[in-house]
Order: sequence, then C-alpha cells, then structure tokens
Amino acid sequence: MLLTKKSGKIIILIITAAVLLWTIWGNTSVALTCYTVSSSRIPSAFSHYKIAVISDLHNAEFGEDNRHLISMIEKEKPDIIAITGDLVDSGNTDLEVAEKLVKKLVAVAPCYYVTGNHEAWLSRQYNKLEQKLLDAGVTVLHDTSVKLTKDNQTIQLAGLDDPDFTDRDSSIHESMLQTKLERMNLTDDYCILLSHRPEDFNVYLAADIDLVLSGHAHGGQFRLPFIGGLIAPDQGFFPKYDCGKYSEKNTDMIVSRGIGNSIIPVRFNNRPEVVMVELI
Repeated sequence: MLLTKKSGKIIILIITAAVLLWTIWGNTSVALTCYTVSSSRIPSAFSHYKIAVISDLHNAEFGEDNRHLISMIEKEKPDIIAITGDLVDSGNTDLEVAEKLVKKLVAVAPCYYVTGNHEAWLSRQYNKLEQKLLDAGVTVLHDTSVKLTKDNQTIQLAGLDDPDFTDRDSSIHESMLQTKLERMNLTDDYCILLSHRPEDFNVYLAADIDLVLSGHAHGGQFRLPFIGGLIAPDQGFFPKYDCGKYSEKNTDMIVSRGIGNSIIPVRFNNRPEVVMVELI
C-alpha cells in the first residue's frame, strides 16, 4: 500500500511537471500556422501569393526586438504582411516595441495595418502610434481599400477600423461595420478584408467578402481538448470563432490566435502564432 501511495505521488508530480513545462513552452514560443485558400475568383497571377498575418501583439517580445518573429516571417518570403490590430496594449502601452517591429517588417514585405480595440482605447496616444507606422512605411487602412497588382492582374485589400473608435456598445457593432463596408464601394475584384473582429462574420458574409483576416479572440485563451477555446472578448464562453479557418458560401475567414496577451496574462494549450496564408 505504501508503495502504491508513493507511486501515485510520483505520477502526480510527473504529470504536474509536464503540464507546467508544457504551459511555459506554450507561452514563450511562437508557432507558424499555415493555411491555403482557394477560389476560382483568385487571378492566376496571384496563385501561391503569400500573406503573413500578425495579430494581437500586445507589446509582446520574442527575442530581442522580436527577432524570432522577424526571422520566422523572413523565411516564409511573404508577398505582403497584414497586421490585424492590437499591435500595442492599452493597459501597458509601449510604442517603441511596435515601432521597432514594423521597421523590420517593412524591410521584409509591404505592410498593411488595421486597428483593434486596444488602439481605440489609447485615446491621444493612438495618433503617435499611427505616425510611427506611417513613418516606417506601413499602409494604414481606415475603412478603405487598395488595389494589389501583379502581372497586370488585380485583387483588392480592404481594411476596417475597429468599431470601438466610434462606440463601445457591442450591440451596434454589426450595423456599424455593415455601413462601413457599404460606403467603401468595393469592386468586383477578389477581396481580402482585414478586420480585427471575427465575431462579426455574418457581416462579412452578407457583404460577399472573399477572405477575411482577423484576430481578437486570442484563441479562446485556454484551449480545452476536443472543445476548443474557453473564453474570448465579445464572444464570451466557448466562442464560435476562436481560431482557425471558417468557410460559408463564398466567404473564408482565418482567425489568428494572436501573439501576446492582455487582461489574462497566461495561455494554456494555446501557443502564440504567426499565420501564413497562401492563395491557390
């Protein structure tokens, strides 16, 4: 009996140590997650076009000046880099971390940025952040779109400002985003939309957006086996859109687990990630 009790304690200690090490590793290393998106609407010139997605950095650093992130993206040789909001954290703002990162990223590929809720919460500091991004050569999309051209063929890249800039009442966010998209007068070209908010997928679907790149949900923060994310901002418990690829009709949405943390400082079974999307 004593041997059995001792063995049980050893097993518990081993399991506890393994979970602890797994959690530490899952909070201090970054994964590269790759997706492919296919559509008959993608021009042939954009076949194998690669988009790196950076979301929800929240001032996080992996290596000095985020050299691990930079190196990971450089190796993938993306055609463009999409930054989908919450580059900084409003509760512990460090504009320098964001500035150093984007200066390195624009040397890898053209960078396009949309705001997240934490940028909306920065108040006057947001103007300083945006100026640093513009000075570094980042294209900031404020409810606007740009054409991307390759071999005389085009697609469009659109970006939505986070609705918290206008009103933090989440009950009216869908109608706000719907109005924004209607006013953008998007063309019939294949459309990639950068929008921080995955919970508004129905809006993007109704607008016939081809591909949405998003974040905000932090992967559900704590990921449970066979269940998924536990909790996400503006979705509550067991969020529908926590991470990964979602497809309905002709619309695809890819939601990044993000890189940093905010209110909850620890992730479980939910590594930070850089997303790589390839059009085929």
